Amino acid sequence: MEPKVSGRSGQATGAAPWLQVLAAIVLLLAAGLAWTGWRQLQDGTRRDALTVNRDTVAQATASALNTELERLEERLASAPVRDALAAGDLAAAGAALGRDWPDLEHAAVLDPALVDAYRTAPEAGYGRIAVAEAAVIEDKAVLWVIRDGGAPKVALAAPARTGDRVVGVAYVRLPLARATGSLDAVDLPGSSYLALRQGGYNLAERGDAAHAESAERMAVPVAGTGLRVAAGLPARAPALFGLAALPSFVVAAMLVLLAWLLARLPSLAGRSEAAAEADAPTLEQALERAPEGEPEDEGAADGPEPAPRTVREAEVPPVAIDPGIFRAYDIRGIVGQSLDAGVAELIGHAIGSLMHEKGLKDIVVGRDGRLSGPDMVAGLTAGLRRAGRDVIDIGMVPTPVVYFGAYHLRTGCCVSVTGSHNPPDYNGFKIVVGGETLAGKDITDLYARLADNRLYTAPAPGAMTERDIGGDYVERIASDVQIDRPLKVVVDAGNGAAGEIGPRVLEAIGASVEPLFCEIDGTFPNHHPDPSDPHNLEDLVKMVQRFDADLGIAFDGDGDRLGVVTRDGENIFADRLLMLFAADVLERNPGAVIVYDVKCTGRLQGHILRHGGSPLMWKTGHSLIKAKMRETEAELAGEMSGHFFFGERWYGFDDGIYAAARLLEILAARPEKPGEVLAALPAGIATPEIKVDAPGGNPHAFVERFVARARFGGNARPSTIDGLRVDFPDGWGLVRASNTTPVLVLRFDADSEEALDRIRGDFREQLLAVDPELPLPF
Repeated sequence: MEPKVSGRSGQATGAAPWLQVLAAIVLLLAAGLAWTGWRQLQDGTRRDALTVNRDTVAQATASALNTELERLEERLASAPVRDALAAGDLAAAGAALGRDWPDLEHAAVLDPALVDAYRTAPEAGYGRIAVAEAAVIEDKAVLWVIRDGGAPKVALAAPARTGDRVVGVAYVRLPLARATGSLDAVDLPGSSYLALRQGGYNLAERGDAAHAESAERMAVPVAGTGLRVAAGLPARAPALFGLAALPSFVVAAMLVLLAWLLARLPSLAGRSEAAAEADAPTLEQALERAPEGEPEDEGAADGPEPAPRTVREAEVPPVAIDPGIFRAYDIRGIVGQSLDAGVAELIGHAIGSLMHEKGLKDIVVGRDGRLSGPDMVAGLTAGLRRAGRDVIDIGMVPTPVVYFGAYHLRTGCCVSVTGSHNPPDYNGFKIVVGGETLAGKDITDLYARLADNRLYTAPAPGAMTERDIGGDYVERIASDVQIDRPLKVVVDAGNGAAGEIGPRVLEAIGASVEPLFCEIDGTFPNHHPDPSDPHNLEDLVKMVQRFDADLGIAFDGDGDRLGVVTRDGENIFADRLLMLFAADVLERNPGAVIVYDVKCTGRLQGHILRHGGSPLMWKTGHSLIKAKMRETEAELAGEMSGHFFFGERWYGFDDGIYAAARLLEILAARPEKPGEVLAALPAGIATPEIKVDAPGGNPHAFVERFVARARFGGNARPSTIDGLRVDFPDGWGLVRASNTTPVLVLRFDADSEEALDRIRGDFREQLLAVDPELPLPF
């Protein structure tokens, strides 16, 4: 006979499992709250400790460095230094300045025009010039960290006076440890990060470098210097329901009590019935209490990716290669004369062999809109695959998109098949291997590799796939750059490869775009795709005025250079645009290195210094500039030809499209009209590039003779970084050898017509003294 089960007891027993489950859920929630509360307490303790350490480092560093600045001013006021300065003996003044200075590496008093400093700059570096110029401009003692002697150093500089007259610039160099000693001594909490920074450069860092990027949020300045201490921590622990640590513990305790009550309810209810302990669930109750759920279906496994498309390799007979196509910055030749598909295949084989030696497998290949592009890519790809490299063909795109592909697809290697701004029958190759643009010796080594037959042939050819990354490129820029107000621009792509994606990018950041010559046509039917030549911008000026646009934007044939015209028809040359870019970058990166080529205006250096930057003049050439940026960890660089290189917020390669986006971002943030902002940039009187046929077709030999013989008097400051540039107080002149054609390149810039005529006349006299038959057009 079955035992009798009361109704209330059966209901209580049937509800018990559900109450147990609910109690367990509540208990888990309490545990979660307690855990996050404890994590938040830990975070708070760690953050407080890091904040104390950060402030300690900032204060100690400020104290140590300001002591050195005070010592410099005291030494300049001392009798031995003042007597030496009064006697005009700068060497003796430098010796007295550094006498018994703790940890001193070097002390000197430089001539006020810094002539000797500029003369020795290619060997000694530009850091000491930058800090010395800053001291003169700011008219006080300054302290920077610079690269001197191949390593970072603490540098101090101050004007050296006799009465009210500046007779020199005091320069003192100390070891970097004078700045970093406090950071090295601090006790750092676990999983945290501290760094001493100047601009975008880490002078020293400690702790978990995974937090380096986020460390700027907690950065504080080092008083009296251009340095700052950055601090980083792991992301804050998530707060359940937005509760802080103490409320989390209180709620967790309440939930634990609730869970205990839920777990005890069945036994409390059972005590009201004498037979509750003997009750057992019937089969029907058991089934009601414990329904079986169906397991969730597993998603179908992804099918295998389709095999990459391959192309059949054809045996190509040996091809004689003209060594003249291997230039300083890239490989370039005339299709049908020095360049064809066979030559392209050998070049690809050489590049692939170099990649094999470096252990690099994948490479991105893209091309501009030239008619010879498909054949060049086919040959190049065959050579790369012959060396066992896997090729990713991204199709017809501007050169910057090819560079972007090397980062986005994580290959570190790419080749852009492009003739850049040259006539339609030209083509060539811009090459990046292992993240470095090949230039100079690395380019000529490819020819040597072919000549010596140092080529690697893989047992099986590499793969070839196709990708479209244009949308990724547009999205990457638009996710970082958005303009504050709408601007109307006319875009002239010169029928080059930027004609499709350039307007897309500018529209994506919020601009209204009127396209001009944006149909990609490798014959360039409307004008030569070179925005550095004002004649090529005449149609753009007319269209800007016709559409009443804010600005005119021009790209070259492969989109890595930028030209700009205003509504008033003014051509804003690249060195003035670089002033605008530099001021913007330096707002966020004080002390950052800004690199520019020898053809840029002399006003650029002072503009960079006035905005707290470190100017560095270097050789002309996109690959040479990129190499110098990498060496100096510069945040920005530019060339007079219109190449702009952003290290800040971008990847450091030259990109005319991205530069246009950054330009619109800056102009849209100003209340003035874009033309007014650009017109306010410092300007003088400058000649365009003057190209003169080199005697004997060898410009480098002529420039060597000119450098050895030329003598300029007065306050001239000669520089032989790239040819001979001579700066005067009121202007400058330049003679250099072109690395792409057999010509001399001359340029002059001055504050007035009179100064320009004088400087140009001085150079004419010196040039004709070397070769009286030189065909000078002035």
